Amino acid sequence: MCNNDSSSCISEILNVILVLQQNACPNSCLDSCDRPVLGGGPNCLICNTRPIQIFTCGSNGTALTMPTTKDPVTGGTTSSVFRVEKVDNNCCTCRVLEENPDTTSLNPYVATNSFFTINLSCVCAIRCLTDTFVECV
Repeated sequence: MCNNDSSSCISEILNVILVLQQNACPNSCLDSCDRPVLGGGPNCLICNTRPIQIFTCGSNGTALTMPTTKDPVTGGTTSSVFRVEKVDNNCCTCRVLEENPDTTSLNPYVATNSFFTINLSCVCAIRCLTDTFVECV
């Protein structure tokens, strides 16, 4: 069942993630989605992104996937890893991240130019992944 309350916990946590990403800090604290700073990982001194996965109401535990490109002709590549870019009331705009094709890189994701906006009333859970650095965000 979806929640239509605009002050949902999902919205609040996504706002925290957005602020943290805008003010990236190398300190680390509790290992939860709303920990107060972005942490440095073993391979990353300063992180600028807290990647998330989104689970919508009725998804049966399957993470939301979105295309990694705006061009429908170039293929069917999708990703379930996102970066929060904007939270406006009960809506969240995310950037789609994809796995880094450079297997020698310490950064697991690269930014795409694919964005989407989701009504947070349709989100029942988010999963935070390890804080990381994403170039060009």
